[in-house]
Amino acid sequence: MSSTLEDIVGYRFQDRGLLQEALTHKSYAYERGNTRHNERLEFLGDSVLAAVVAHRLFERFPESDEGRLSKARALIVSRNSLAHQAAVLELGRFLLLGSGEESTGGRTRPSLLANALEAVIGAVYLDGGFDASRRVIERCTLDLEASDGAGETDYKSRLQEIVQKRHKAEPCYRLVKTSGPDHDKTFQVKALFGSRTLGTGRGKTKKDAEQDAARDALERMGQQ
Repeated sequence: MSSTLEDIVGYRFQDRGLLQEALTHKSYAYERGNTRHNERLEFLGDSVLAAVVAHRLFERFPESDEGRLSKARALIVSRNSLAHQAAVLELGRFLLLGSGEESTGGRTRPSLLANALEAVIGAVYLDGGFDASRRVIERCTLDLEASDGAGETDYKSRLQEIVQKRHKAEPCYRLVKTSGPDHDKTFQVKALFGSRTLGTGRGKTKKDAEQDAARDALERMGQQ
């Protein structure tokens, strides 16, 4: 199973245990009394992905300002984009899932697929270093041309327009968690309407996290 995935992503693991960990959902680990699953690798892969994407966008669009580059990066590393790329790679068929996740369609769940793809990137980084993970990212997830122009998508404005039309009021955003060292923080944000959570998101800046939360809210509303 793992060798086929290695062919797809174009990388051979020296430590196959890292690949297995990247493909192990917590439901599978808990059912078997094992504490090792892919959430820590997901955290690491998210940071590596953001760094590679930011570097490539910086090189590819020398005339773009910080705002446009941030929007393009947010588009490429969004849950929606990663889930789509994971589906193209057929990552779902390699996952190790608990019986509950298996029976409820976990292999095709967008959030689960996006998280697993980040975990695989994190595993490659630990196994082969930054250059190896960069090559996997460029092979499997990086579509800079699609971000040109598409990066202008303003999910917050779209969400505000919809909520105002329906409820005559605006959504708000709340920072719920900050993780990572000072030089490489990850922000987690909720998009709220009153006490109701519309969506959740994360990013390397609060602005990116708010855009991702708005995108998640739109997806839940069927407006994506």
